[in-house]
Amino acid sequence: MQPLMTASGMLASLVLLIAASAACRPAAAEPPRSTGRLADIALARDSESIHAIVPQHTTLSSLLTTHHLVATEAAALVDTLSEKFDLRRFRAGQPYRIERFFDGRLREFEYEIDRDRRLIATREPDAEATFHAEIAEIPKTIEHVVLEGAITRESPSLVQAIDAAGGQVELSLALAEVFSGEMDFNSDVQPGDTFRLIVEQATRVDGGFGGYGPVLAAEFVNAGRTLQAIRFAPPDGAPGYYDTEGRSLKRFFLKSPLKFEPRVTSSFSRARRHPVLNYTRAHNGVDYAAPSGAPVASVASGVVTFAGWTNGGGRTVRVRHTSGYESEYLHLSAIAVSAGARIGQGDLVGRVGATGLATGPHLHYGLRRNGVYVNPVREHQMMPPGEPVAEVHLALFSGHRDHLFGLLEDSGLRAADDDN
Repeated sequence: MQPLMTASGMLASLVLLIAASAACRPAAAEPPRSTGRLADIALARDSESIHAIVPQHTTLSSLLTTHHLVATEAAALVDTLSEKFDLRRFRAGQPYRIERFFDGRLREFEYEIDRDRRLIATREPDAEATFHAEIAEIPKTIEHVVLEGAITRESPSLVQAIDAAGGQVELSLALAEVFSGEMDFNSDVQPGDTFRLIVEQATRVDGGFGGYGPVLAAEFVNAGRTLQAIRFAPPDGAPGYYDTEGRSLKRFFLKSPLKFEPRVTSSFSRARRHPVLNYTRAHNGVDYAAPSGAPVASVASGVVTFAGWTNGGGRTVRVRHTSGYESEYLHLSAIAVSAGARIGQGDLVGRVGATGLATGPHLHYGLRRNGVYVNPVREHQMMPPGEPVAEVHLALFSGHRDHLFGLLEDSGLRAADDDN
């Protein structure tokens, strides 16, 4: 017969049983540790953004209607924008952006006025159909860009050559302005001419072209003749263009009142058969072939003495200059000045046309000295240059010149290395 277990033995067995049971149970999982962040919650979109171009024959009101804006919202937006911007200048071809709620209310509107400015309207918080409008500058970065090219049979004009080199048409106008006292881009350029220049170029925050600043230095090789220009501002004066020796490139007269047209169709003559009247008489000026609407510039600063209609010349402008000179511009399609106005060299006087006794669009440019007609081309060639860089500033000018033309040379070397 087995002896009965004592109380102390029973207690020991119970402890062992509890320990074994605990060992067989799986360990409890640790509670998750907090990361200190709330989980992201996906929110449903409440608006959409529309980017487009203003179509032809569209007003702002009709544009907003096509995007199904609430009528009261569209009317309020038009009223607000009209306080900041003349909506008659709302133009086709310009980019715009509309951000609208799905219920037809407007959150934000943006319209690009030009390369430099945009018109922006944003919804006022906690207000119905109330907007704040402003005209804001488009942010840009500025860098110095080197451009090189040549006049070829495929690109026979400066405009085409600049385009082929990757530049915009306004750069052609700027380069022609730099050398306007040295050569006539209407007739002097020819295949084989080359150019290179440094210009300030702006790039918008969206990566788009933002326009040009001034040409800083330029070289144009024309029929073996090398023309060079440096933009320099003396400490006590306005910037101007000078050759490498510090002589001014500015002349009393521009070489031509036009920028780029291919040829002179009729020269100055004391006896020429008139193409309309069909009899011989003096041709007191130069005829330039030019398309209708091309801008015509005053060849020198002066005062407008006449702006109106003449029987033979059609729409005509005459400008009085110093030293007894008076220039005249005939057959214009439009006149941009009025009698008595003071204008500067290169200012717009009108646009090419075929008014009066003309067989087609062209510009007749005449020049009188002390009341007598003179040959404009020859007279322009005789004009002396402007004031040179003052001797006290020559050292500063020389350092500026060497720096800019050093950049041109470095660019040329890099381009040659790339080709190799």
